[in-house]
Amino acid sequence: MTSLFQQAKNCFLTADPEEKVEKTFELTSAWQAGSMSWDKNEVIELFDEPGRLSKPEIVMPKELGKRKPGSERGRAALIHALAHIELTAVNLAWDSIVRYRDMPKEFYDDWSQCAKEEANHFTMLKSRLQEMGYDYGSFPVHNELWKMALETKENMSDRMAVVHRVFEARALDVVPGTIKRFDNLGDQFMVKTLNLICDEEVGHVSSAGRWFRYRCEQQKKDPDIEFSRLLKRYMRSPPKGPFNHVVRLQAGFSQSELDFLEKNSACKNWN
Repeated sequence: MTSLFQQAKNCFLTADPEEKVEKTFELTSAWQAGSMSWDKNEVIELFDEPGRLSKPEIVMPKELGKRKPGSERGRAALIHALAHIELTAVNLAWDSIVRYRDMPKEFYDDWSQCAKEEANHFTMLKSRLQEMGYDYGSFPVHNELWKMALETKENMSDRMAVVHRVFEARALDVVPGTIKRFDNLGDQFMVKTLNLICDEEVGHVSSAGRWFRYRCEQQKKDPDIEFSRLLKRYMRSPPKGPFNHVVRLQAGFSQSELDFLEKNSACKNWN
């Protein structure tokens, strides 16, 4: 029987985005059909970097210009940035499956489903880029999300709390506004795509919260206190608002966590 962990590693290391997406769809279908093994003791070599092509070029965030959707090129640059986030999220899902091997089967169910949905998001965004005469790789990107994934890699709960419940959760706050911008431009394909992304990101962030709290319960830690501790440990400055309270509550944030974010969003003495 084919190994979930071995195939997840293969997806992670696949450099070509189209091949990565194709393998992701095949793997998730096989896993959901129950035709894969998941031996937690199987020896799998871990890699810190996913497979990548030479394009897109990775640069520092300050080297990226503002992506203004008022122009055709600006709109394409914004869509490209979103596509890069979605492809990075595919890699994050497979890395979590391979890296955290002491988890219940439901953990692997959640993150394989996440990989499938993120791959679908990437495919939709990539197709829109191609319709506009561009492609994935046409613009430079930054790699800050993956840098944080590496910083938190040693602890599953740290990864869930910071990468997914801070970085990924930011989409819950900003995507609704981005939808309005594309709606004003008459781009209904992007409106439909971003509504789907926004809906499914609620589930991804919710999964991260569930497994963060699972580990906190195992370690007899208060999750609200642990969440604030981890943010101060890993982030040089607090997450900035505004925060979409309604959607964040749907995604599993506690009111205490939201109060913490609001209280500290403009804080200058974070540590």
